[in-house]
Order: sequence, then C-alpha cells, then structure tokens
Amino acid sequence: MTLTYHPILHALKHPFRLATGVRTHTNAVFTEISWDGLVGYGEAAMPPYYGENHDTATRFLALAADALNQFRPPFVMDEIMAVIDALAPGNHAAKAAVDIAVHDLMGKMNQTPLWKTFGAVPAQMPATTFTLGIDTPEVLREKMEDATDFQIIKVKLGTDHDRDIICALREITDKPIFADANQGWQDRDAALDLIFWLQDHGVQLIEQPTPKDDLDAAEWLTARSPLPVIADESFQRLADLDRVANCFHGVNLKLMKCTGLHEGRQIVESVRRRGLQLMIGCMTESPCGIMAAAQLAPLCDFADLDGCWLIKESPFETPLLENGRICLKNEPGLGLKSIL
Repeated sequence: MTLTYHPILHALKHPFRLATGVRTHTNAVFTEISWDGLVGYGEAAMPPYYGENHDTATRFLALAADALNQFRPPFVMDEIMAVIDALAPGNHAAKAAVDIAVHDLMGKMNQTPLWKTFGAVPAQMPATTFTLGIDTPEVLREKMEDATDFQIIKVKLGTDHDRDIICALREITDKPIFADANQGWQDRDAALDLIFWLQDHGVQLIEQPTPKDDLDAAEWLTARSPLPVIADESFQRLADLDRVANCFHGVNLKLMKCTGLHEGRQIVESVRRRGLQLMIGCMTESPCGIMAAAQLAPLCDFADLDGCWLIKESPFETPLLENGRICLKNEPGLGLKSIL
C-alpha cells in the first residue's frame, strides 16, 4: 500500500467558542492510500486541546507510510492497526487517518459499503445534532439559519450565564437540545440544580459536565441526574471504558480519539455489552471524517456528526440529509464523492 498525505486548515464558518477557548480553524490532514489503481481516503482532524497538529501528524504519517509497505492482500485490519498503533504513543487522529483510508480502500476492493461490513442498517440512523458554540443571542440566531435541516440542536455551555444562553435559544427554536458543558461545571451541586432546570427547558442530554479527571463528581452527578450524562473528554479509547463505565450513563465515541473505525467498532460492541448508551461524535471535519463515523452511526443511540456543516469548504461532496439523518449510500467504501 502507498500512503500519501497533505496538511490543510479547515476554516470555520463562525468562530467556535467552548468553555475552554475559541478557535477559527482546525488543523487537519487528508490521507490517500492506494493499491492496484484504487484509492482510499482518510482524514485527521485535530483541535488543539488533544495535542496533535500538522507537525506531529506528518511525522507520524511518514512512519506509517513505511510500515504500510509490508502489507499485501488479503488485508487484515487487526494486523494493520496493531502495527500502526505500535509506531508511537498518542497520535490518535493521525492513526484514524490511516485507519479510515484503509477501510475505504478495502471497501472499494470488496465492492462493499462499509456500513454493510459493520452490520449497520441505514434505516436505523439516528438524527444528528447541529452544534452551536457559546455566543450572543444575535450570533445564535444567525447560526440557527444553518440548522434548518437538522432536528436536534447541540449547544455549548459551561459559562456563568448558561441559563441566559438557553433562554435566548428558546426564543429562536423549540427543537430538542443536547447540552455540552465541555468540563465547565466545577460545582456538582450547582450542576445538578442546573440539569433539573435544563430538563424543564427541553434539554434531553448532558455531555461532559464536570472536569474529565474528576470521576467522583461525574459518578455523583450521574446517579442523581434526571437526564443522560455522557462522557466525552473523560473517554478516549476502548481501554478507558472500564474506568468510566460506572461514572456516566454513556460515552461519546469519536474516531479521532479512538484511532478510527477498527477500534470504534470494538467500542460499539463493548458499550452494548455493558448496557450503556452510546453517542457517536466528531470534530470539525470534512465529509471524509463525517462519512466514516456515519458508517457506525446506526449502531449508536445518538449522533453528533455535523462537523462538515461547520467548515467553509471541502474537497468532498457534503452528505445528504433526510429528516435530519445522514443518508448512507449503497456505494463501496465510504461512498465519498470528490468535487475537485
């Protein structure tokens, strides 16, 4: 297999503000893995708070390019990703860029959509959210114009004026809301009081309310919350599941955190065995990363796969939405279409 890659910047349509900071771009790297005239596409999307960037990704992908030269058909994902994962610690998004491209390539070689390989049923696709960063009521109203085709709104909280944000949003829309505090709630008693208030205002789910390493606070809050509490920053890879399983109602699976579809599928199976709830999420990614995650989305309870609608441009066609749900194509691999 031959791996090529090129770094890009995903420019965002609006500045994206969380409880932990604001950004206008996301570092990303596109990968292509070719074999016998076929090409698989992958992507690493790297927000700064996970420690990856263009330099770390390109250094890792240079190692991966050498490692992939040893493989010949039939390709076995267990073997390939064991080698890729062992090249260096961390580098989760860069590893995902390899994983996604290999999966896309193998789907094309087998002439099979990846969702079919994973046993997913497109009709079971959950509605995906549309995410609003922390902003003024005026900007929230402007952003909501982009959310027309979405059924669920996800809003970033974790400020000292969270109630004002929800009230402003409720003046604009009556759509269901998922709330993501991004570790921003430090006082668990105040957080619980706020969750009950949020429930009264049509919020249906709470994501990562407390600091990622304060699992005692998460477990306390989860035991008392009337709404599902989902781990995001507290949960990265499959090995974290034992540590967080009793502290949350569910976890947020992101390919950029867990090294891609191979481990992502293992997470789906492990989470289901434990009876936990499962969200599949994303970074600010192009349709490449989004359509990769969408292959597993019908196996999940909740979907937060709006990243490609938050960036200004991409070399791939934007996925189709039907009733707020991403449409999976009956095409080999990821079903991506280049528009370059």
